[in-house]
Amino acid sequence: MSSNRTIGIDNTLPWRIPADMRHFKKLTMGHHLVMGRKTFESIGKPLPGRTTVVVSRDRGLKIDGCIVAHSLDEAIAACAGDSEFFVVGGAEIYALALPLADTLYVTEIRQEIAGDAHFPEFDRKAWREVAREQHSQIEPHPLEYHFVTYKRKEVSQ
Repeated sequence: MSSNRTIGIDNTLPWRIPADMRHFKKLTMGHHLVMGRKTFESIGKPLPGRTTVVVSRDRGLKIDGCIVAHSLDEAIAACAGDSEFFVVGGAEIYALALPLADTLYVTEIRQEIAGDAHFPEFDRKAWREVAREQHSQIEPHPLEYHFVTYKRKEVSQ
């Protein structure tokens, strides 16, 4: 997400970061990916080496090579047995999943970028940063970005 929390524009990513795609693939390979229908349509196909779970209100929706779920709870149930599954967008699914998450893997774009889809606001004090890798690129467009991992802080009783 950008510094103003943009994650998309016109159902696509507003940037091209080849290293981010490699990072995403490394993190998610062999696991379940939970995504909304619009995010799936922007990708266009199930990603190889991963199980794609598409969340849609459309009870008649069938997608070859994917599991279709009709709620986030149903999608999570479809991931049973996976040591870690990944919620990969879009904005509506992130907003539903954020209260349930214990880990956030975020690529933080270090500038504001215009867009029409945004990562939900979240209380950063409820999370602790456990890893940060700083990167930059010149091509295809200049960007500074960080791969950051956050873990939810334990709630004291």
